[in-house]
Amino acid sequence: MKVHPRLFAALLSALLLVPLARAEEAKSAPPAGVRVFSAGHSFHMPIVNPLAEMAKAAGIDHKIAGSQSIGGSTVTKHWELPDDKNKAKKALLAGEVDVLTLSPYISIPDPAIDKFTALLLEHNPAGRVLLQASWMPRDGSIMLSFKNAARDATQPDMLRGMFKSYDQKLHEQATAINALYAEKAKRQIAFIVPVNEAVTILREKVVKGEVPGISRQSELFRDDLGHGKEAIYLLNAYCHYAVIYGKSPVGLPTPTAFQKANLGDNTDKVNKLLQEIAWQAVIAEPMSGVKK
Repeated sequence: MKVHPRLFAALLSALLLVPLARAEEAKSAPPAGVRVFSAGHSFHMPIVNPLAEMAKAAGIDHKIAGSQSIGGSTVTKHWELPDDKNKAKKALLAGEVDVLTLSPYISIPDPAIDKFTALLLEHNPAGRVLLQASWMPRDGSIMLSFKNAARDATQPDMLRGMFKSYDQKLHEQATAINALYAEKAKRQIAFIVPVNEAVTILREKVVKGEVPGISRQSELFRDDLGHGKEAIYLLNAYCHYAVIYGKSPVGLPTPTAFQKANLGDNTDKVNKLLQEIAWQAVIAEPMSGVKK
């Protein structure tokens, strides 16, 4: 049977497009969900519920494996909790955690990061540890008299220089952990979530007048120490989402909690801006494990 050249070309084109379509479908499919346990201080813990909400909105079967909050805590404080109160250890021992998020503070290196990593991998060889590089309390000032209003006079780029020593130590510890398990795991185990950098970028945009509804840096924080308002914690959650799932958060709907930010018609605009900032910070961080 003779086939018309145009019909033959159309059939051939259709056959060639099938594998391409399947590849695109696989590419756009949401990543597999993971069980996330978060243990940390008050600059970290508000990410738990927004992170779950944004993952759900992306079609990801994300699960909150648990959380453990201790104000002003180092990772060691979490490790040293008595066994009957230590929810983190209990979840790890049960093999119920795929991703453990921690928020190191002051003392770096913190030996408990290594201990938690070992415990996680013992009961889940596919586990990952995320280390939050937090923004600095009181903008790095050692003066207890520091006031939130003083942040309005801060040049955000100066914060990067002040943060450098802490950040270097955190990277060194994460690098050492990855080297320790490199031969056996053949993959990255410890990841860094560049929250300080994301917050610094946000503050730079506030200074430039590029954040609708927020005109001063102090409006991002609710006290002198530096506990964030809704924009800071949502930005933090977007950073963790990007590192955990390797996906850009840009385009996700505005989470419920952010509706309370009193930004009115600017709410969705700022939400999108926070998504863009989080992605920018994460893909620029070599130890996030995420590339553009």
